[in-house]
Amino acid sequence: MDDMIEVIVNTEVRQRDATEAITIAISARALFDMEEEHELFLTEGIEEYINQQISNEDVPLKEGIVMPFVKAVQMVNVKLLERNPEEKQLFEVILLSTHSAESGLRIINSVNYYGLDISKFCFLSGKDPTKYLLSHNVKLFLSACESSVCNALKKRIPAARVMQQDIQTAGNQLKVAFDGDSVLFSDETDVVFKEKGLDEVIKYEKNLEHIPIGEGPFKAFAMILGEMKKKFSPENDPICTYLVTARSGNDLGVRAIKTLRNWGLKIDEAFFMAGSPKGPILAHIQPHIFFDDNASNIEGARKVGTPSALVPSGCI
Repeated sequence: MDDMIEVIVNTEVRQRDATEAITIAISARALFDMEEEHELFLTEGIEEYINQQISNEDVPLKEGIVMPFVKAVQMVNVKLLERNPEEKQLFEVILLSTHSAESGLRIINSVNYYGLDISKFCFLSGKDPTKYLLSHNVKLFLSACESSVCNALKKRIPAARVMQQDIQTAGNQLKVAFDGDSVLFSDETDVVFKEKGLDEVIKYEKNLEHIPIGEGPFKAFAMILGEMKKKFSPENDPICTYLVTARSGNDLGVRAIKTLRNWGLKIDEAFFMAGSPKGPILAHIQPHIFFDDNASNIEGARKVGTPSALVPSGCI
């Protein structure tokens, strides 16, 4: 089914300069738990899926993995407008659906049921949703479909694949956690590690200690969050960012820290795990979303209830 919906979270219905909005595109299967509906689509076909959606259009869909993230994004918008009623740099969320509008009313009704401030819905009748990402100036794309995520990454748009799971989130801040290499940073160090091993990676990093690591697919989104954080005082900051990396602090942490400093990107909390499992620290942090390129790290995050999103390698 890959029911993609470009969801735009709009704090209020108001006119503002779209070029200043931080647009997040999200699939319906990310926002809602539609795995049963997706299975029906795969086994019974499009017509049966449409009939089922129409007959249940007044039955709200179950909350999905990205729902807490969207609600937290809305909360940040509220805080921004409380600080400055004329604020233009607000989050927007777009829903892009590969199915037709006739089956989309249940999704719209579900959005209204959960009180989400979503104004833009795009139902595309089977067309590739990623071809509309650039025209909407999308800054983040979350989908349940790996091929769509790869297509977005090829367009240099931060994108990750989500899968439904039981989740735990906490706190009154938008919490976003990033892996380091191949996510926040480029994959250059990962490539050296895979080809030559840990000892050569350590030599490589020490030789290039004063040269910033290349930019990863999520550097741009992390920078956006960093700029938004500057609008608030530390005690009233509604955004908290984390770096949770497999790098060790003593051998491989120096270049990472200097790279963040070179970018002017301040991360609230950084964890250099030296190859240890990330699940325990993520269970403590309870972020609204965690981005990683390693499937085993994603699985470890899922086991502790952390909403996680895989950044597939080899797409760019």
